[in-house]
Amino acid sequence: MSWRVFSYNLAQDFKLIVFTWIYLNVLRLISIAGMKSYAGDIGVSDIMLALGYGARMSLKTAGVLMLFSFVFATLPNFLRSRTDNRLRLYLAAVYFFITNFLFVAGFFYYKEFHTNFNEIMFNALNDDVTALFYTFIQQYHLIEGTIGVAILTFAVIYILRRFLNRTWLKKSLSCSGKWYFRVGVIVFTLVFALFTRFGASFSYAKSIHWENCAKTKDAFLNEMILDNMQAVYRGYSIKKRIDNGVIYGVNKDKIRFYAEKAANESDAAKLGKADLTQIDANLVYQAQGNIIAPKRHIFILIGESFAQWPLLDKYADLGLGENMRAVMQKENAAYTHNFMPNASFTPMAVNAIVCGLSDVDIYPNHQLESYRQVYATALAPQLKKLGYKTQFWYSGFSGWERIEDFALAQGFDEFHCASDYRYPSGNVWGSDDRFIFERLQENAANNTEPTVYVVLSVSNHAPYSVDLAKENFPKEELRAKLPSELQNDEDFLNRLGHYWYTDKIFGEFINNMEAKQPQENLFIITGDHADRGNIEKQPSLFDRYTVPFIIYGDGVKKDILSDDMVGGHVNLGATLLELIAPKGFEYYSLGKSLTRGANVGFNDGVWLTPEAMGRIDGTEPQQVKEVIEMYRTISWQRTISWQRTMRGNTTAIDE
Repeated sequence: MSWRVFSYNLAQDFKLIVFTWIYLNVLRLISIAGMKSYAGDIGVSDIMLALGYGARMSLKTAGVLMLFSFVFATLPNFLRSRTDNRLRLYLAAVYFFITNFLFVAGFFYYKEFHTNFNEIMFNALNDDVTALFYTFIQQYHLIEGTIGVAILTFAVIYILRRFLNRTWLKKSLSCSGKWYFRVGVIVFTLVFALFTRFGASFSYAKSIHWENCAKTKDAFLNEMILDNMQAVYRGYSIKKRIDNGVIYGVNKDKIRFYAEKAANESDAAKLGKADLTQIDANLVYQAQGNIIAPKRHIFILIGESFAQWPLLDKYADLGLGENMRAVMQKENAAYTHNFMPNASFTPMAVNAIVCGLSDVDIYPNHQLESYRQVYATALAPQLKKLGYKTQFWYSGFSGWERIEDFALAQGFDEFHCASDYRYPSGNVWGSDDRFIFERLQENAANNTEPTVYVVLSVSNHAPYSVDLAKENFPKEELRAKLPSELQNDEDFLNRLGHYWYTDKIFGEFINNMEAKQPQENLFIITGDHADRGNIEKQPSLFDRYTVPFIIYGDGVKKDILSDDMVGGHVNLGATLLELIAPKGFEYYSLGKSLTRGANVGFNDGVWLTPEAMGRIDGTEPQQVKEVIEMYRTISWQRTISWQRTMRGNTTAIDE
C-alpha cells in the first residue's frame, strides 16, 4: 500500500465530483429551457439567481456520489493496491441511470403537477400500482423512455471514463512524497467534504437545503433550484412527516361519537345544524355580538420562537420583552398567561391559525385535501364574509413548507415574503424582520380597505445572524443580570438578543401604526412555539412551553380574557371573530373563543388547564374531573382534525 495508490484514487474521486456537478447543472439548465413556459415574468437576473443556488444544491447531490466512490472504490482499491476505475464506474453507472431517469421523468411530472418531485410520488405507492404501471407504459412511454435513459447513461459513462483517464489531477496529488504535503491533501479533503455537505458553505448559518432554497420570486425557478434527486429527498422527508400520524388522542373508529361531542361543544346542536354524517356542520358557532368596534386593520403577529417566559414578572429585570410588557400593561390591552402553541414547531402553528385545525403530525400544508377545498374552519374566508381583505406576510421564503401555496389555497388574497423585495441582511431562512415590517408598514399606511394581516417573523431562529450591536442590544447589561454560569455563554446571549430583537421590532411596528392611524388598528400578538432557550436547565412546563397571547387596540378591556380562561392557536380565529363579528354571525371553529369559556390548551406533548399542567403520554388520565374532561377535549379535537385532513368532510370510517 502506498501514497501513489491512494492519491490516484483520491484524484479520481475529485474528478468524479467535478464531472457530476457540471452534469447536474447542465441538466438544470436544460430543464429550465425545456419548461420555460411554466415561468412567470422573469429576467436573466432571476435565472442566474436560480442557477447559482441550484449549483449549491447540486454540489451536495454530487457529493453523495463522491462519498460512495471513496467508501466503496477508493478504500478497497487502496487496501488491494489497485489503480483501476471499475468499481467507481459501476457506482457511477447506477447513479447516472437514476439521475437521467429522474431528469426525463421530471418533465412529465412537472407537466402533471406543476412542481418538481414531492411527496405525491410516494403517496402513489398506496394507489393501484398495477394500474399506474400500465399508465406509465401507455401514456408516458415508460419502456421507450427507459431505453433512452440507458443509452444516455452509456454515453455519459463513456465520457466520464475518458475524463477520469486524464492525468492532470492525479499527477498533482502524487507529485510529492513529503509528509506535510500528504497531511495537507487529507485536511483539504476533509474541509472540502464539509464545504460540500453545507452546499458551498462551511456552516449551518449559510447552508442551503430543500426547506430554505426557494430564493427567487418565481415558483417555477424555485422548483428548478432543486435538482431531481434533491426534490425526491424533499418528497421523502415530507412523506415521513405525514406518516408520523400515530398520535395520542386520535381514535379514528370513534369519529361519529366525536362529531356529536363537537356539535354539543359548539352551537351546532342548539341551532339544529348538527349532522353526524359530516364534520363541518358540527363546528358552527353563532357570534354573541362584537365586543369592540370593527377596525380598519387587524394585525396577527406571530413571533418566531416567541416564548412567554421573558414576559413573566419574575424575568422582567432581564429586559428582554420590554415592548410587549408595555403593551400588556396598557388599559386597552388584554393578556393571558394561559396559552399553548399548537405544537413545538412553526409549521403546526401556521396550520392552526390558517386552517383552524389541531396538530396531529400530518402537516395539512402538505396534504392534498388542503388544496381541494378551503376548510370551513379556515380563518381568511370567514373574515372575508365580514368585509375584510386578507394578507399573509412572512419574513422567509415562499417555498418553505409550501407556505405561499397553503395560505392562498386556504383563502388568503395576497402573500408577501422575502423574495418580493431587496433586503440588506438576513440568513438562510429569510430577511431580518426589520425589513419586512418596514414594507408591511408602507403597505398598511397606503391601504384604506379593511384588511387582516397575518405576519410571521423569522429572525429569532438559528443561525441567529442579526447584527445586534447595530440594533443597540444592551448585551453587557443583560450579561450582568444572568446567572454566573451563563454570563460567558456567548451563544446563549446571542439567542436572548434575538428574542429582544423580535420584541423590539414588534414594539416599533405597533407604535408606528398607532401614531399614524390611531383607533383604527387591532393587534393580536403570540408566538409560534416556545421550548427554546430557557435560562433554567430544567424549567417548569409552564415556562418552557407556553406562549403569550395579547389583544391590543381601541375598545379592548382587560376583562375580555378571564383568569380561568385557557386556550391555544386553534382558539385564535374564534376569539377574533367574537371580538368583531355582529350578533348572529355564523362561523366555524374547532376551538371555542377565549371570550366564551375555553378552558383547555395543548400541543403535541403537553396540556394546560386553569388548575394544572402535565404531559400527554398516553397513560390513563387521573381521576379528576377537570383532567378527564381535558383528555376528552384533546381526543375529539385531534380525531376531528385528523379525519378532516385525511378523509375530507365525512365521518365515514372506511375509505
